[in-house]
Amino acid sequence: MDRTGITLTDESLVGQEITLTNCDREPIHIPGLIQPYGFLLCLDEHSHRVVQASANTWELLGMAAEELIGQGLDWLFEPARLMEINAQLEQLREGHRLLGVRLDQLPGRPFYKLILHRFDALLWLEFEPVAASPGELLDMPSLNDALGQMLAAVSVVEFCEHAVQQVRAITGFDRVMAYRFAEDESGEVVAEARRPDLESFLGLHYPATDIPKQARAMYLKNWLRFIPDVGYLPVPLVPVRNPSSQRPPDMTYSVLRSVSPIHVEYLQNMGVGATMTISLIREGKLWGLLVCHHYSPRLVSYELRDLCQFIGKTFSALLRSKEQADDFAYQVRLREHQARLFGLLAEFPDFRTTLYQHLPVVKEIFDCGGVVVSFEGDIGLCGNTPTEAQARELLAWLDAHMPGELFHTSSYTRHNPAGVVLRATASGILAIRLSHSPGDYLIWLRPEVLQTVTWAGKQQKAEIQKDGVLHLSPRSSFAAWSQSVENTALEWKPLEIDSAQEIRLRIADIRLRLFNEIQERAQVLTRLNAELERSNDELDSFAYVASHDLKEPLRGIHNYSVFLLEDYADKLDAEGIHKLETLVRLSQRMEALIESLLQLSRVGRLEPEVQQIDVNQVVREVVEILRPRLEQNGVQLSVAQPLPIVQADPVRLREVFNNLLTNAMRYNDSAVKTVEVGVVTDKVIGPRGPIDPAAYHTFYVRDNGIGINSRHHESIFKIFKRLHGQDKYGGGTGAGLAIAKKMIEKSGGQLWVESQPQEGATFFFSVPK
Repeated sequence: MDRTGITLTDESLVGQEITLTNCDREPIHIPGLIQPYGFLLCLDEHSHRVVQASANTWELLGMAAEELIGQGLDWLFEPARLMEINAQLEQLREGHRLLGVRLDQLPGRPFYKLILHRFDALLWLEFEPVAASPGELLDMPSLNDALGQMLAAVSVVEFCEHAVQQVRAITGFDRVMAYRFAEDESGEVVAEARRPDLESFLGLHYPATDIPKQARAMYLKNWLRFIPDVGYLPVPLVPVRNPSSQRPPDMTYSVLRSVSPIHVEYLQNMGVGATMTISLIREGKLWGLLVCHHYSPRLVSYELRDLCQFIGKTFSALLRSKEQADDFAYQVRLREHQARLFGLLAEFPDFRTTLYQHLPVVKEIFDCGGVVVSFEGDIGLCGNTPTEAQARELLAWLDAHMPGELFHTSSYTRHNPAGVVLRATASGILAIRLSHSPGDYLIWLRPEVLQTVTWAGKQQKAEIQKDGVLHLSPRSSFAAWSQSVENTALEWKPLEIDSAQEIRLRIADIRLRLFNEIQERAQVLTRLNAELERSNDELDSFAYVASHDLKEPLRGIHNYSVFLLEDYADKLDAEGIHKLETLVRLSQRMEALIESLLQLSRVGRLEPEVQQIDVNQVVREVVEILRPRLEQNGVQLSVAQPLPIVQADPVRLREVFNNLLTNAMRYNDSAVKTVEVGVVTDKVIGPRGPIDPAAYHTFYVRDNGIGINSRHHESIFKIFKRLHGQDKYGGGTGAGLAIAKKMIEKSGGQLWVESQPQEGATFFFSVPK
């Protein structure tokens, strides 16, 4: 028996205390119970007659459940509405939910809204009370705003932050959290919107056992679960067993379905009075949840919950693209740190100088706690590392057990039980060989995950029953989880492993040059070519994802927004139309961002088609295209002297001039706007030092515009970086300068800016002769 007095369907659990070892077997999909804030009628799908009813119909309708068995719906609805309901019942798909007509024919009773679905050979009619205030309506401007913010998010965390803020704004819950699952199915609160006086749960971790397997399966089928009053007393079905199947009906898709008493106890231990959970699903797997808590009972209308579910589904549809953006950002950061290391390796003839004297640079390449370098008996340590004596023991173990050139693990103790003493510094190991001599390694270290996480219930006191049995609570579930992740660090990402391999190859290449080992050097170069080909394949894959997976939902959002403007403009007020128009503009802007990203990736992959071209002709062609805008803005354009003939890609050179001239015209508030194009005849200093005029042509585009502060001279060349708001200086994606810089650098030149605020700007770029 559970605490409601209803016998558990799984007879193997009857009489047992529900614990971490058996709660995964609790039959939560067939409880035979509902929450009492509404009532339920189950109809035979052929005869449309009641076969089961919730026991609270007498309290809510004035008719006992037993009296309703075998009846149709004509006692409840007038003929016109009954015809409408029957039509809806006929079109119901399995598991698909519809909002039906309002029940308002019962004198002296509250009004109820009807929710319909078909499942388990039954037609389900669930009735919820209608909100007393008419304010809970679908708020299209808020929806538009939510979609716009979610589309504009540039990372998964920012994406989650917008989602929790929107759901809290819609529902008024005290706390809304975005909860993300890890590989071991434990979870972490990654975003939170809460009442100001509440303590923050942000960053807290929860064991996998807090959400049993069957609950996860339910979240995949039913996107939203709502409990308006955690302290409710469940109401049984009459009869509990379906007369046809002789078992309780499968309530997977029931809105009123009573939840697990274990879950109720867990919520009560946390002081929660009402809760709502929205599934976040990526590629058919449960990625996480939007979890809403209120510290007193709270009834949120079905319409607003449906809006929250729509936000959850939109979040799920866009999630993959946001994760790829995060991965891409981490890849870029990793490549930048790696390039810095490679630059130091190239600067010093002996790689040992770089490794020992620049250990912080080596450590920063990956998210890790510390780094160890050992070569020819010398050991260098940086960050959170074992002692030198412990490091030498680790090196000896690698000599005996490391089979190849690279070794990685998230749990060193699984390979070497004696390594338990290193778990605070070296539970995770990523090691590369520096040579085939014993003890020559470069090792990155990660601490045990238990050393770095904050668990949600670690400080709570355990509650003991009278018979001495421990309740299922956050404290007890943590004990089991901590055992499963003990001596374990965060997994090394494939990208990190590949990068470590590239570092090994680079160091091996340097050693080969030092010792003139020609044959082995050729093998390394072959491997580097293979790595380069893999990188290009990854870039092609990313471009495909950007053009296909991102554009398709974006076009849908854009098209449906246009449809709403075309078909429902006369039903919306001016603000609603403005919000829709804003959504259309945002979708168009995101499409422009995607196109810019694709163009940047193409520049990196394709070699320039170099030919002899007259730069004067190139400038004339660009000016001819821009002439209407130049005249409209009153820009005075001049070419300082005849421009030379160069060896370059004409398409890319035109794109560079077009971008620089457009920016010179756009960012200019002067009464008389001037732009000058010319070529530098003297020696000039570029970002990497003096530029030899005998080897390069150096061009410039100078304006008398608003200028650029020196602290932004580097950041303006980053992809999608804008120094001004989207509504200032003609908008734009912020990708033009990044693309132009990539084009010039791909041709072997440099592009940079010299400028001060209110003093105009001069952009220089060099082209090899």
